[in-house]
Amino acid sequence: MIGENPQWDEFISAHRWAVLTTLRGDGQPNSSVVAYARDADELIISTPGGTFKRRMVEADERVNLCVLSNAEPFNFVAVEARAAVTRDNLAADTRKVFANLAGTGYSEPEDLEGWLESQARVILRLQPTRVYGVIR
Repeated sequence: MIGENPQWDEFISAHRWAVLTTLRGDGQPNSSVVAYARDADELIISTPGGTFKRRMVEADERVNLCVLSNAEPFNFVAVEARAAVTRDNLAADTRKVFANLAGTGYSEPEDLEGWLESQARVILRLQPTRVYGVIR
């Protein structure tokens, strides 16, 4: 389970979009919208290897992933985590993200391995340290 509240854990599993906040070298936050998936009690994000977020995670592992509902009342669950950039199990983890996006119009590329290589993609693997949220 992610966190200690079953309702927050269920909310994380039921959603697919979030805002990832990383920290710049000067400590200022930087946020971007990402798709994510669950891998047991960790969260994974597939991103091109050249992104700013990849470089920031390598410099400072502290991140916040704020999972949002798609409609009012805009519930959320925030996951503070330690993130690592990984290249292991890249295809399998990326497939988990695409599976979580099922029904949204995003689909796995036909040549996934080629797509991963062409974008030098990496996985950001988040290990939650604190979870909190508001669900009305």
